[in-house]
Amino acid sequence: MGQNSPSPHDGDDDFNTTTTTGSYPIRDRFRLKRNPKSSSTLITKSSSSSASSLTDRRRSHGYGARSVLYRKLFSVRGTNWFYLCMLIVVFAFAFVSLVLQSSIGSSMMFKPGGGGQGIGPSVRQGLEFGSSLKFVERRFVSEEGVRMKDRVVVRSPRLAIIVGNMKIDPSSLVLLTVVKNLRGLGYMLQIYATEDSKIKPTWEKTIGHVSILSPESYGHIDWSAFDGVVVNSLEAHDAILSLMQEPFCSVQLIWIIEEDTLANRLPFYEEMGWGHLIAYWKNAFRRADVIVFPDYSLSMLYSVLDTGNFIVIPGSPIDVWASERYQKAHSKSQLRVKNGFGNDDMLVLVVGSSFFYNELSWDYAVAMHNLGPLLTNYARKGDVGTSFKFLFVCGNSSSAYNDALQDIAGRLGLRRDSVGHYGLDGDVDEMLLIADIVLYGSSQDEQGFPSLITRAMTYGVPIIAPDYPIIKRYVVDGEQGIIFSKDKPDELMKSFKLLTSNGKLSNYAHRVASSGKLLAKNLQASECIDGYMKLLKNVLILPSDSILPGLVSQPKQGEWEWDLFSEETYHWSSNMTSLSLKEDTRNTSVVYDIEEDTTPSLDSRIGFQDESEIMLDDNLTEVDWDVLSEIDSLEETERVELEEIEGRTDKSYGVWEELYRDAKRADKLKFESNERDEGELERTGQPVCIYEVYNGAGAWPFLHHGSLYRGLSLSTKSRRLRSDDVDAVGRLSILNETYYRDILLEMGGMFSIANRLDNVHKRPWIGFQSWRAAARKVSLSSKAERVLEGTVQQKLRGDVIYFWARVDMDGELAQSNHALTFWSMCDILNAGNCRTAFQDAFRRMYALPSYVEALPPMPEDGGHWSSLHSWVMPTPSFLEFMMFSRMFADALDSLHMNASTTTECLLGSSVSEKQHCYCRLLELLVNVWAYHSARTMVYIDPNSGSLEEQHPVEQRKGFMWTKYFNSTLLKSMDEDLAEAADDGDHPYERWLWPRTGEVHWQGIFEREREERYRIKMDKKRKQKEKLFERLAIGYKQKTLAG
Repeated sequence: MGQNSPSPHDGDDDFNTTTTTGSYPIRDRFRLKRNPKSSSTLITKSSSSSASSLTDRRRSHGYGARSVLYRKLFSVRGTNWFYLCMLIVVFAFAFVSLVLQSSIGSSMMFKPGGGGQGIGPSVRQGLEFGSSLKFVERRFVSEEGVRMKDRVVVRSPRLAIIVGNMKIDPSSLVLLTVVKNLRGLGYMLQIYATEDSKIKPTWEKTIGHVSILSPESYGHIDWSAFDGVVVNSLEAHDAILSLMQEPFCSVQLIWIIEEDTLANRLPFYEEMGWGHLIAYWKNAFRRADVIVFPDYSLSMLYSVLDTGNFIVIPGSPIDVWASERYQKAHSKSQLRVKNGFGNDDMLVLVVGSSFFYNELSWDYAVAMHNLGPLLTNYARKGDVGTSFKFLFVCGNSSSAYNDALQDIAGRLGLRRDSVGHYGLDGDVDEMLLIADIVLYGSSQDEQGFPSLITRAMTYGVPIIAPDYPIIKRYVVDGEQGIIFSKDKPDELMKSFKLLTSNGKLSNYAHRVASSGKLLAKNLQASECIDGYMKLLKNVLILPSDSILPGLVSQPKQGEWEWDLFSEETYHWSSNMTSLSLKEDTRNTSVVYDIEEDTTPSLDSRIGFQDESEIMLDDNLTEVDWDVLSEIDSLEETERVELEEIEGRTDKSYGVWEELYRDAKRADKLKFESNERDEGELERTGQPVCIYEVYNGAGAWPFLHHGSLYRGLSLSTKSRRLRSDDVDAVGRLSILNETYYRDILLEMGGMFSIANRLDNVHKRPWIGFQSWRAAARKVSLSSKAERVLEGTVQQKLRGDVIYFWARVDMDGELAQSNHALTFWSMCDILNAGNCRTAFQDAFRRMYALPSYVEALPPMPEDGGHWSSLHSWVMPTPSFLEFMMFSRMFADALDSLHMNASTTTECLLGSSVSEKQHCYCRLLELLVNVWAYHSARTMVYIDPNSGSLEEQHPVEQRKGFMWTKYFNSTLLKSMDEDLAEAADDGDHPYERWLWPRTGEVHWQGIFEREREERYRIKMDKKRKQKEKLFERLAIGYKQKTLAG
């Protein structure tokens, strides 16, 4: 049952017979319960025998002191007599509170069937009186340093919102409010939902199109296209699984969890020994950069799964939502009559913290201690007039609470019907609705605003609360409620008098209640919205080309979007009052589906019952173990006997023809399992092969099949099953290192193909394509593929490069106010440092002096440029391009290695950009090489297949730097580097160039030729020596016995 929706009573026969249809208790809101099966007890007529005997003993000890004080009181007159009586009562309650703790403690711990039965390990263990629970959340680094950097921004930040619970409930109200404000900040949003819902039109009207996710569609979404993903609810678990696969592991993820379904199952997992389930969920929680909870209690209940990424953003309309729903379905006057209260009775409800303890209820005792003067003044025996009744709501409904309470009431001379107890496991909404005044008497300074106070304010009941910081933060004293100092009990009496007049609520009380109701409607809404804005600002590290949010506009704050839910909320409240939401979630939550999949031998849903009873029933006794051991022994003996009998029995293996046929069939199946797929067979004789580079199983759905394509996996473990994909790691060992695999990415795959190319590629044309091309809908269509194959077969052109994925395919760069050139687009994609990095690497590569220009000019003719490594060129040209790229990548890496901070990437700002540091610059390198080496560049429209030449060679004359891109020069430079590598003359420690491909120069060729000649001559020498030995000694055959 999640916090996002109140759940009705699920249980007792007494409750069903005494309440009307559609009553919804609040108890499921409180996650820490003690005895959920006990029935409620309001006011009892007699105390237990143990409590009575305890009263007699205490009375004998205090009689003498009271008699002395009684004689001295006759000398005091007027108001002094009243204050002296109040002082005596305070001391009396201090003494009685100790007795109360002992009586409650003994009854809770040892009384059979009482409320002291534990519920297993919890966050409350180890707490002592005076201490409090506090959740310390993670601190995030401010983004001010990023904002101060110069950025060339051209697009809005992209966010994917995955709604796992698209229902008409408080959770959807919060998410819709937050997302609407995010859009106002300038975020570009894409909404996904795990299921269709009646609220979908509201989302589409307010935010935009909502895509419904099916189990098959998760693999067809390119999550890397988003700067961050926000997931709401545990029900979007499948989306988390897709984000746990490469290449999406670096996508920033925020997971909002508002349900307590999994939290309630975690203790059961521990008791059953299901450590694999805890490890499974902990691994899923670890994937998220941040796990967000709406209140502090949830963060503590999920503490078993905490990996240091938990934070709390308080604020939820669940209490207001549930209270308004309950108020529409119930009548205050009828509930008063049902519970035995008259219209003239003044009901004061004393509520405590939802964090109460198994052993001792300190809130209970402290509240009684502080309310001593108040009770004495308004509930004494013999008073005539308005009947004041004080109801204490805390703990559970065990009789120990009520017995101890009545014991104190009798000792103070109070009427027995003036004091009562009500457990939190009952219908607390009923008590809050019929109350005239609600007094918050908790001794715990909680981090979150008390939910019972919020519900009381929603019902229009005036509240009195101590001056805790969380209450003073939202409630203005004298306007929305009365706040008194917890260290000054006399202020409580003054606060109480302000709300009452002649035994009824004063006009001032009605004004306070009305203001409190308005406050509760949107309580903490502003803080919740602002909290999510700051979270995204501090957690999401945006790419260098993205606009920083907050610079567009400021978010609208203050209220939940109640207007968007008005009609739906009324319909839901009026037609679902008798529906048990908790029963629905039991059978539909993904938590139980995972339990069934991982533990099929046991029905995990028995955990809905009393878990302690289940564990008692399932515990095996000594006799049970003996029986199991005997059964295992008998089965083992029988198995051994059967094996011995089978071994002694003659078997008929069948005729030889059948055995031969079976053996041939097995060989055929074995051959088929190792045989290449149909695409490899069709690829035979094709003039071109396009290698699709991918890294991780998450990219599998975007890869093509057929004769034109072949996969190129950058990870051995992530290769597709039953395919002939090339293993790049096996061909180039440097890709086994995560660092270099990430910074090179697709270029590293090309290096692996170029390394001993003849072993894998024997066709005249070669092409490459990143998996992202298909993910972004810019891969070749069937028509464009036929055009490409026909063009390369005709060989109408010379040295040509065909490309189909161009820079700025989605048009975002065109929206920039800057003048777009090749180098400006490169700067945008590389945090503004593309030109600097390129010319430094180019100067180092060719050993150019500082005064020589090192940035090759690129035309501004409006033509297209290649991106995403999606192109086809002749195989010899590819080898020449790889020769140039290896030297350039080495020069670029040497600049990085010689920098003062080797881990800092200057070509990106986000996590993904820094992880793949060189990729965006190397992605554009083919354009510089093709332009200045006088290659013809042809753009193929990926949809229509039309061909269009870009940057004609005739127009490049006078602009090309052909001297630097001459093949003869590149070969000589390659040989120089190979000679240095062969001699061990490394320019720096981690030299990249020798590890990216073949190392070959003339000296190595001569040495290998000499080695082959030496081996050949050694073989001839050995043959001659053997021949001479035979001629000298002769050949003698050994005897048969020898």
